[in-house]
Amino acid sequence: MSSSSTADHASYSTTAFTVSGRTYQPPAAPVVVICIDGCGSEYLDVSMARGRMPRLTEMVAQGYLGLVRAAVPTFTNVNNAAIATGVPPNQTGISGNFFLNPETGEEVMMNSKEFLRTDTIFAAAATAGRKVGIVTAKEKLRDLLAAGLDLATPDGGIAFSSEKADKAQFATHGIDDVEALVGEPTPEIYSADASLFALRAGVALLEQGLADFLYLSLTDYMQHKFAPEAAESLDFYAAMDREIGRFLDLGACVAATADHGMNAKCNAAGEVNVLYLETELCEQFGPGHRVICPITDPYVVHHGALGSLVMVHLAEGSDREKIARWILSQTGITEVYDREIAAEKCELPADRIGDLVVLSGRDFVIGRTCEDHDLSQLTGGLRSHGGRYEEMVPLVLSESLNKEYAALAAGDPRNFDIFQFTCNGAHK
Repeated sequence: MSSSSTADHASYSTTAFTVSGRTYQPPAAPVVVICIDGCGSEYLDVSMARGRMPRLTEMVAQGYLGLVRAAVPTFTNVNNAAIATGVPPNQTGISGNFFLNPETGEEVMMNSKEFLRTDTIFAAAATAGRKVGIVTAKEKLRDLLAAGLDLATPDGGIAFSSEKADKAQFATHGIDDVEALVGEPTPEIYSADASLFALRAGVALLEQGLADFLYLSLTDYMQHKFAPEAAESLDFYAAMDREIGRFLDLGACVAATADHGMNAKCNAAGEVNVLYLETELCEQFGPGHRVICPITDPYVVHHGALGSLVMVHLAEGSDREKIARWILSQTGITEVYDREIAAEKCELPADRIGDLVVLSGRDFVIGRTCEDHDLSQLTGGLRSHGGRYEEMVPLVLSESLNKEYAALAAGDPRNFDIFQFTCNGAHK
């Protein structure tokens, strides 16, 4: 790992800390973990093969590149919460971007830290003496990931989003005047710049000594819009590579993974392959069934709230097994689990999922009713995620793995193991 004067003259806490039974031993260097939202391994493979990511290629040559398994549902909130805590959804309590709250009976966003059931790695790292910096492209993640940080105090951490960078204040975000810090205006959320701003903000925080334990969570707008080989994707990944290089030049131990992959969800004619499950259920079995699409979030241009996993809340008195068999027989459906099996097989919190959990195939999505999904803003077809076929994602580390973590990498590593790999697994 290369270094600069910023890294050479800084002092970094190596005090170990424990979160949810996992111990983390941070290195005597800056730690930078990046969640490249929506980044299936094919994006990195194509960009590196075409010479667009020379710094990542260098990083892989001296470090590690492998595949890890994301948490299901393969949605943003679920996996960012898992990465932030180091444990799966049955411990974090985060089962989607959106859910039917059993305590209120309301369908709500799952963005607030009040829904998080475990402590975060970031809060523990701050207590152990690291300067924590969290930058999210999407505002929806900021509150969730900042749980446990005392942002109003000098050493309490920093957390802000690209989307609302101009709104950051010290009392609520641990920093103000973010635009001046980065040297750029607040970006449009539906753009490559939203992700690049988050990376550049991370570089600025590290350069100025404001943070040395960084988590940067990007947005998947570009992956929803463009396939890996598209010119727009290649340019975007090349731009990310430049920022990754800047972290390497600052002497950071850099790691990157994804919250989920991304697949086209269309037929050969470019039409969306979608099953409007609530409509079909009510026609077949009568009224009262509710389908919840956990991909639902404020960013409708990304995906129109269509993903490859939904929760089904059945009408009272329904024959669950009969309905499950019928759903499984529908075109595009690959898996149907009842609540108990889903909680065990998919590591989900049983009290925050439906009576049935339904997953679709690689090129299919599941919706509620036609009226519930606005597809008018989708251009060039639909690329989305949420199911089994977006589960395998890359993990890249700037250091080679020690013997213990090389063995773990050969097993069934998870994307939410990334802070353990970064803090404990780097070969020293």
